Amino acid sequence: MFSKITKYYLDSYKGLSPEIWWLSFVNLINRCGTMVLAFLILYLINEKGMSLSKAGLIFSFYGIGAILGSLVGGKLTDLIGFYIVQISTLIFGGLMFIVLGFLNSYLSIAIFVFVLGCVNEAFRPANSAAMAAYSTAENRTRSFSLMRLSFNLGWALGGGLGGIIAAYSYHLLFWIDGLTNILAALMLLVVLPYRKYKEIQLNQKKIEKTNEKSSPLKDKTFIKLVLITILYTSCFFQMFTNLTAYFKSELKFTEQFIGLLLAWNGIMIVVFEMVLIFWIERHWTMKKAILVGLFFHIIAYLLLVVFPVGKWMAFHVITLITLSEMFAFAMLMTFWMKRTTDSNRGQYAGIWTMSWAVSQSIGPATGAFVGEKFGFHYLWL
Repeated sequence: MFSKITKYYLDSYKGLSPEIWWLSFVNLINRCGTMVLAFLILYLINEKGMSLSKAGLIFSFYGIGAILGSLVGGKLTDLIGFYIVQISTLIFGGLMFIVLGFLNSYLSIAIFVFVLGCVNEAFRPANSAAMAAYSTAENRTRSFSLMRLSFNLGWALGGGLGGIIAAYSYHLLFWIDGLTNILAALMLLVVLPYRKYKEIQLNQKKIEKTNEKSSPLKDKTFIKLVLITILYTSCFFQMFTNLTAYFKSELKFTEQFIGLLLAWNGIMIVVFEMVLIFWIERHWTMKKAILVGLFFHIIAYLLLVVFPVGKWMAFHVITLITLSEMFAFAMLMTFWMKRTTDSNRGQYAGIWTMSWAVSQSIGPATGAFVGEKFGFHYLWL
């Protein structure tokens, strides 16, 4: 019995290209330093003395910048290729994280967070296009899941460490974020050199001759998916912003415990998502998996409304939100990716990333306003 389970678990990782494994490793290094965004709300409140609504507004500037960065990054990916876009955004984003830690005025922080959102999120369409280029139709969903695994393993390590570091020095978070971004760019140059990218580009150009270029804006099904995703992820992004503020201000959880809760989100994905996706691909439709994911999300927030919330209940809420993204996120990504060609994938990825940026902008800001003016109870409801 145990050997069968082990074999099934190992089979879920088979058949992925070496380039996907390298991309995942590079993203692991990058995400290990992703601490600033998770603790930005707390940093602005505790270190800069801002109110929840003002801190939430600054976080929304990141989302607004991300909207612009997503569209520009998608267009640049189709024009100059995913390789150059990934390297340049990682390096410039790293430098900007370091500078952000030295800013003090509300206006300068807001402007810099906006620009940082532009640069950081321009990376994502290029990264999605790279994953598509190095994967096949048969293993694409699992390739995206492996990438999410690397993101979340980095999140687990970085989130747990970030809570400890934040309790000691918020400023140090900016340095770690910046240096890991730059390190990720250098590793990408080494493990996936430019010549490998050129080989992929040559193969894509041969395929492009038989592919018809079409605009994602004319794809009605894709646009519907984007609008639905904005609703879903606007709720999801509460976990990293207003939910952490709720844990700190209302429930008096320490930064260390909040970091552990966020780390649990990453650990669950690392341990369970690949084998879960492997099973879903063989037994369920994408639509069914997404609907189940949405159901878990609804239950998570209702728990905060119906029951008294302590540390144990907070653990269950994070668990349900994590189950939601495990069931839904890779399937959503695969669904739109199947609608693309090599010649328009960057534009599709740009609009897809933009939908997340819109959510990252309106979700935290609206949530912070509701939480401050009417109470967190109404926000979760």
